[in-house]
Amino acid sequence: MLVGTCLQVLVRHTIEHDAYGRFTQRAFNARYSINARLGSYSDVLRGTASFLAASERIDRAGFHRYVSSLMLQKQFPALDNINYAQAISAAQRPAFERWSRGSGDGQSEGYPGFIIRPPGQRESYTVLTMIEPTASFRDRIGLDIGVRASAAAALDLARDTGQMMTTGMPIENTRHAQGWALALRMPIYRKDMPLDDVAQRRAAYLGSVGIGFSVPRLVQGAMEGNQLQEVHLRLFDDGRNSDGSQSAPTLLFDNLGTLNADRRDGRNFSVTLPLDFNGRTWNAEFSASSAIWLSRFDAFLPWLAMACGFIGALLIYLLFHTLASSRRRAIEMARSMTQELRDSQDRLQQSHHTLRQLGAHTDQIKEQERKRIAREIHDDLGQNLLALRIETDMLATRTRLRHPRLHARACHTLAQIDSTIKSVRHIINDLRPTVLDLGLTPAVEWQIAQFRQRSGIVCELIEQQSDIQIDDHCATAIFRILQESLSNIMQHARASLVRVELRHSNGMLNMTISDNGIGMGEGSRNKVGSFGLVGMEERIHLLGGQCTITAGHHAGTTVSISVPVDYVAPPSLEAIHASTRMTADASA
Repeated sequence: MLVGTCLQVLVRHTIEHDAYGRFTQRAFNARYSINARLGSYSDVLRGTASFLAASERIDRAGFHRYVSSLMLQKQFPALDNINYAQAISAAQRPAFERWSRGSGDGQSEGYPGFIIRPPGQRESYTVLTMIEPTASFRDRIGLDIGVRASAAAALDLARDTGQMMTTGMPIENTRHAQGWALALRMPIYRKDMPLDDVAQRRAAYLGSVGIGFSVPRLVQGAMEGNQLQEVHLRLFDDGRNSDGSQSAPTLLFDNLGTLNADRRDGRNFSVTLPLDFNGRTWNAEFSASSAIWLSRFDAFLPWLAMACGFIGALLIYLLFHTLASSRRRAIEMARSMTQELRDSQDRLQQSHHTLRQLGAHTDQIKEQERKRIAREIHDDLGQNLLALRIETDMLATRTRLRHPRLHARACHTLAQIDSTIKSVRHIINDLRPTVLDLGLTPAVEWQIAQFRQRSGIVCELIEQQSDIQIDDHCATAIFRILQESLSNIMQHARASLVRVELRHSNGMLNMTISDNGIGMGEGSRNKVGSFGLVGMEERIHLLGGQCTITAGHHAGTTVSISVPVDYVAPPSLEAIHASTRMTADASA
């Protein structure tokens, strides 16, 4: 029961954690969508500012055509309006108001004549002169948007820096059941005037272009398709202003319609994510009940885990009980199998011995066949090539003066015959060097000379006795080991010095081959498909000797062999068969 209870608690916490992960992922997706919408509306403002800055003259007709081409209701449904506010100094106000009183177009839904509102004398004004769509917002024409101190400070900062700005304050008379509308503005400067410092920007400043958008419509559009209908989302402006001051946080949106209400409804999952709104920080607070993120199977799974834990623990107990009761039977079975294993080991050893004899016989036959082939090549092909060379040389000599072209062909043929004779000699030496018939010491010296010539590596020979008399089979095996060792050094060791030591004392023939190369890595001796080192050890074992290979990482490799000279090899399979036949004939 304890195991089942622990599994139930673990699975329940795992399911809740997974559900919380899905909830936070949806929240992150919603934040990304809101940021994307804010970015697209900021791009609309930048595009409008670029259009006005590039225009020779800012007029209402061109502004209307540009805004109409944006198709706000279809492409930007949260966008309420796009407007332009002209900067007016106190000295410019009388002339500006004379123009503004007669600036109306006479249409009921068009631009009216206006005066600057609210009344009063100020050092500067930022007056709304154009707004689209005009029909819904014509009452705001003439409004001085910089009358509030916070708005004026934000406008001045945008003018001096050239950056987009927002006060973060909701637009008046735009309260919605779920949130507010906000404004975003960007300065406009005179065309072709320098803007390198604050003084130049102030001199070129014409006004600012702005957009007003509905936060509820923007957020609801971003949340479509995110399946967050049952999630409570509240969007706050943290109140940190661009001038460093701090105001009270403003609740901009609440999808449950609890605007300006600090409600805590006991929901289980909640996360607060920051959003960047052109230098201002918004905090999106997502909260939801955990029940809507759990399926019926999620509610049933902890109890299923509890049942599985109880049943599993019971089965494990029964398993151990069964194992304990069957221990005696296993011991008795092991005793009976031990005898069978010993018999199998005896048979395996016998098979291993037979395989060793077969391997020795195979090596002996191979060496004899190499010797025979080399002799036949030397006696037949070598003599034929020599006779052909003599004939060709005579032909070249006789045609030297009378037939220059034939003489050239004969010389070319003579060179090819020499090359062929050289290749035949190489083939004979590769099969079985003829110098091996002179004894082990001359064969070792010849092989070392060949190694120096082919590899360019310094190779030293240290020998205590110039003439070592051993049987041909043993000499061939030791020569092949030397040949294999030098081949490995040339291919893999990267050595610059090789030392070969050969000595004969107390009936033992010892040979040591060492180099100063990179050594052997781990697993090199047991590499799949590589039998060179294994073959060397097997040759020495068949001769009744010992082979030791020592190597270290970047410490070189040393191969040491020791063979008894008077060792009598075990009889080959052919000898055994011949002896058996002779015994049978004698019995008959």
